[in-house]
Amino acid sequence: MTHLLSTLFFLLMILSTTLADAGSSIKTGAKVLYESGFTELKGKRVGLITNHTALVDGTHLIDLMHACGVQLVALFAPEHGLRGLKEDGERIAEGVDQSTELHVYSLYGKVKRPDPEMLRGLDILLFDIQGIGTRFYTYISTMGLAMQAAAAAHIPFMVLDRPNPLGGEYVAGPLLKEGFGSFVGEYPIPVAHGLTIGELALMIKGERMLPGLDDLDLRVIRMQGWQRGMQWPETGIAWVRTSPNIPDFETALLYPGICLLEGTAASVGRGTQEPFKLVGFPGIDARELAKRLNDKNLPGVRFEPTQFTPRSIPGMSSDPKFRDRPITAVRISVTNPRAYRPVETGVQLVCSLYGALPDKERGTFFRQTGFDHLAGTAALRTAIEAGAAPEEILAGLHADTELFIEKRRHYLLY
Repeated sequence: MTHLLSTLFFLLMILSTTLADAGSSIKTGAKVLYESGFTELKGKRVGLITNHTALVDGTHLIDLMHACGVQLVALFAPEHGLRGLKEDGERIAEGVDQSTELHVYSLYGKVKRPDPEMLRGLDILLFDIQGIGTRFYTYISTMGLAMQAAAAAHIPFMVLDRPNPLGGEYVAGPLLKEGFGSFVGEYPIPVAHGLTIGELALMIKGERMLPGLDDLDLRVIRMQGWQRGMQWPETGIAWVRTSPNIPDFETALLYPGICLLEGTAASVGRGTQEPFKLVGFPGIDARELAKRLNDKNLPGVRFEPTQFTPRSIPGMSSDPKFRDRPITAVRISVTNPRAYRPVETGVQLVCSLYGALPDKERGTFFRQTGFDHLAGTAALRTAIEAGAAPEEILAGLHADTELFIEKRRHYLLY
């Protein structure tokens, strides 16, 4: 029943905000640039880092640029590919875009940053990809490395800004510490950073989060009409599956906290049609786990005992954890998106699940490198292993988060 009510709540929320914002003045950076007639690109040979999310009123930016005579000469694809159809971690091959016959360079294969040959002859490099406001979503790593490449090639880098689906006010989670950098964590920022993609680019440069950016000509095409307090449904913009396992806004809202469990032996529902809405592990007492979590009265969320069997789903998860094996689990249902705290809920869930395991399972529960890279620190894992209360763990993150919030205010555009 809770799951049904949650689903109805989201449908009503999306319907009401879409109707309310019909004809909304909210415009993405891509739409602003398009409505200007692409004046900033006139006479320039353009490279575009993008994927399937770069839509303007349902039409892809590539097609709009092509129709308007922009000299688009090269495309660059991040993780999941230009069309967003490749699974997590699957290498992206170079190719040719069939609709424009442009060369598509892979930034998730042999290299993750454009090399000088890829940028040869370009006058400007653009970035237009919808993110989900989370540090370990790799599109922002691609952006930073491409900024470095543009700086080295002495060409401008332009970011077409898009909304942060979580809103611009929610900031939470450990800051990435020195020594824990990886492609799922390039910058010393919290798990949920509360920035738009354009604001993040400005902060990466301004705070020297990557070397070699001091002389970068960084340009951000700002949105119009977006406000910091807006979560995705309030924008009135149709959701596009940002990657194969983020099919809707509710999943994007769950992701910053539940994804931490990717670095453990638990399943987060990959191999089902509800990724990140399910957390399971063989043999756990799902009723007791759900009760323990519900008794905490965490804001905006309910937990239900269930079970599921992960299956191979090509294009989403070909070989999920516990494939073809029934496992007990909890289903996570967001009942109030405004009240829900993604990272805090994720930490509570990891702590409760770890505490529910028999001793023999605890020693192999954390995939140490993977979990620490997602958390951005070893401190979270060691605190959980030591039996620290989740409230104590979360309180310990407050000072770092406040410091980040103070730094980021210099880069806010909205």
